[in-house]
Amino acid sequence: MVNKYMQIYLERISAELISRLGEFGQFCPISLAESHELVDCSITDSLEFAAEFRGHYYKMSSQENLNKFLENPELYVPPLAPHPLPPADMIPKRLTLSELKSRFPKCAELQGYCPVTYQDGNHRYEALVPGNIKFALEYRDRIYICETREKLEKFLRSPEKYWSQKLPYKLPPLKEPIHLTSLPLPGYLEQGIATSLIKAMNAAGCLKPKFPFLSIKRSALLYIAFHLKAFNPKSSEYTRRKYKKKLEQFMERCELITYLGAKMTRKYKEPQFRAIDFDHKLQTFLSLRNIDPVNG
Repeated sequence: MVNKYMQIYLERISAELISRLGEFGQFCPISLAESHELVDCSITDSLEFAAEFRGHYYKMSSQENLNKFLENPELYVPPLAPHPLPPADMIPKRLTLSELKSRFPKCAELQGYCPVTYQDGNHRYEALVPGNIKFALEYRDRIYICETREKLEKFLRSPEKYWSQKLPYKLPPLKEPIHLTSLPLPGYLEQGIATSLIKAMNAAGCLKPKFPFLSIKRSALLYIAFHLKAFNPKSSEYTRRKYKKKLEQFMERCELITYLGAKMTRKYKEPQFRAIDFDHKLQTFLSLRNIDPVNG
């Protein structure tokens, strides 16, 4: 019941704040005055950074800006405010996918390339990057498509910096999606598994695995295969754990050769004079003669 009353109280406070908003509405007057940026504070219902002055409410974007406002509020409201809030039709607006579709047949400016990436990239050819329709906005009755959410926010804060641009005469060719499996083998390896393969081969080169009764080549290939399976980021956690255990077991068996080579002598030793685990490891080594390392 207490939570219900608290919710009703907060809703009334919020409604009162909206009805008594000052000349800047939900936009931060400090950001507009000092950096000429439109920082929309309506994305949060919090009143943590709100202040009252001359019977009006003002919302700030941060504690620092709130402190500045409280120190000298006259500097940030008319008539001393350096920049007035633009009229409603001059304030950029985010577009949802449904709103974007409703604008058809209107086309996006810059042929859909991200205006922020192009401007911040100093209009270089490589800065022509297609936008993502999830980050669309409307400004001056024009549609713009940004590459990322971060770049959408930059356009919304400083639309005058990004809206008026022209594309170069020569544009990059359209990028068609290419399936990895359609590439030649070298291309597939480079684009698909190059990083994982290099790590596996580097580990094999450092460890130099040699499985009992198998050739060096087959031992290395099996090690690389287990390593790829064990560290495949696209596999499930269960599959990765399974092959990590297989990889550990494979390496333990490979180490039998090094161990036995170091402990065995030319002359026969009585069991009581041998290393404690020597006989066990020797029997394990001999039992691997006909064992399949993959399934055994």
